[in-house]
Amino acid sequence: MSRPFDLVIIGAGPAGLAAAIYASRASVSTLVIDASSAGGQVKTTHQVANYPGFVEPVPGHQLASAMKKQAEKYGTRFELATEIDGIGLAGDEKWVQAEGERHAAKFILIATGSSPRLLGVPGEKEYKGAGISYCATCDGEFYSGKDIVVVGGGNSAMEESLLLLQHVKSITVIHQFDTLQAEQISADKMLRHPKVEFLWSHEPRGFDKSGERMVVTAENLKTRQRVTLVRDGVFVFVGMLPNVDLFRDAGLQMTPQGYIVTDESMATRIPGVYAAGDVRDKKYRQIATAVADGTVAALEIIRQR
Repeated sequence: MSRPFDLVIIGAGPAGLAAAIYASRASVSTLVIDASSAGGQVKTTHQVANYPGFVEPVPGHQLASAMKKQAEKYGTRFELATEIDGIGLAGDEKWVQAEGERHAAKFILIATGSSPRLLGVPGEKEYKGAGISYCATCDGEFYSGKDIVVVGGGNSAMEESLLLLQHVKSITVIHQFDTLQAEQISADKMLRHPKVEFLWSHEPRGFDKSGERMVVTAENLKTRQRVTLVRDGVFVFVGMLPNVDLFRDAGLQMTPQGYIVTDESMATRIPGVYAAGDVRDKKYRQIATAVADGTVAALEIIRQR
């Protein structure tokens, strides 16, 4: 077992990084572990325009890098691109095992965020990353001047589509309802845009490929008739799922959707275990709310240590 820490944070998104900054500044020895690089979803966001303190939009990767550097400045230790092998949340001394090394801690903060929801239709897994994408910022430039399909009609779908319109020739939106569920500003922009058409009351039923192009089969939910669309790529934006597989048998209280239940102090029902950010049950999920969660959790841990 490695030297013990006061706090181990699982997840290096905005919630985990904010908590690390506060905890480390208060001389709480802190380790942050993440299977990816620091930043969570922020690092793949093209421009962040609504984070306080930035008059002009800031690239997501730049904001994420600044948060990490700030935490490092105060002594936070990072283990990134590191898979977690196991956890122990019971008792006074908790532990997280990552790639064979076990880290003991008095407190654990779960800040693992969420991931895109899959459609679960034939061909999706086969063509994920090879014609089907879940991130406009990551893959939009690869479809410059091309025709694509977007699946979804909520806020994320329309906001991501507006980013994609900077690159693509056209977008066909497949949506299961007759109207968009996105906020009015984004919805109106999409509805008025000359490069966008809508396939209302439809859902995808399968994906295939014809040469380099994607073949999308969609079903009309009212008539049950099916149509086939041939486009250059597909982007799926149908919501997010909390990243909680590691914790399903850990004794945490979760909602039916899998989000971790906490009190106002971000404390779970297991003493010494906290959750912050998109992984916990709450109404709004934004960078600012994740940072707020992480701040509250860290202040509570500082008070209790």
